[in-house]
Amino acid sequence: MIWLRSFIFALGQWLFTPVFCTLILLIFPLSPQRRYRIITIWARSMLWWLTLTCGIRYRVIGADNIPKEPCIVLSKHQSAWETLAFQKILPPQVWVLKRELLWLPFFGWGLALTSPIAINRSAGREALKQLVEQGKDRLAKGFCVVVFPEGTRIAPGEMGKFHIGGAWLAAHSGTPALPVALNAGEHWGKNSFLKKPGTITVSIGQPIATQGMKPDALNKQVEAWIAAEMPRLKSL
Repeated sequence: MIWLRSFIFALGQWLFTPVFCTLILLIFPLSPQRRYRIITIWARSMLWWLTLTCGIRYRVIGADNIPKEPCIVLSKHQSAWETLAFQKILPPQVWVLKRELLWLPFFGWGLALTSPIAINRSAGREALKQLVEQGKDRLAKGFCVVVFPEGTRIAPGEMGKFHIGGAWLAAHSGTPALPVALNAGEHWGKNSFLKKPGTITVSIGQPIATQGMKPDALNKQVEAWIAAEMPRLKSL
């Protein structure tokens, strides 16, 4: 039954995505905020379709911690699920991502219209410079910036290395950092076709003031909070 429900979800995604992503090319002349509101229709539709077909729901703890002003979201990354759900849970946002994602047919075209910060991970200090410059630009336009410090999806029960980029942007822009923990990988694993029914928990911590903080210190604080919060999600 899980295989069949997962197949139905995938079929709907495969049929809907090319059509939607082709049509939204028409909205290119609109402002970034207006483009974002239209593009998120895809994510919200897929989230609804996932619940309907696979029985995956979610709950959010600490939603009142989300700042009114734009912030840097530093989140645990386990699944493709959070890339959908964050568009409903969090304020308007852009993502820091590897530039190769923009080269994907259909999906990459739509992704490019969301004003992402697409970096070359091998560029070192130049990538950090680009991150700060474009990050400040997106923040000024009213977007939050979502960063997955581990850089890739990590299996449940594991912690990857926390890279400095997100903390670097937060510290150099003086923007509050918002730590987020989640257990989406227990229901939708990395590169997994199967989606297991159940309820995903997203825990949003208190925003961290970054004025005067060193990026390394901020990165360690966020990592420590997420590492401590992950085991707690199992008991909630």
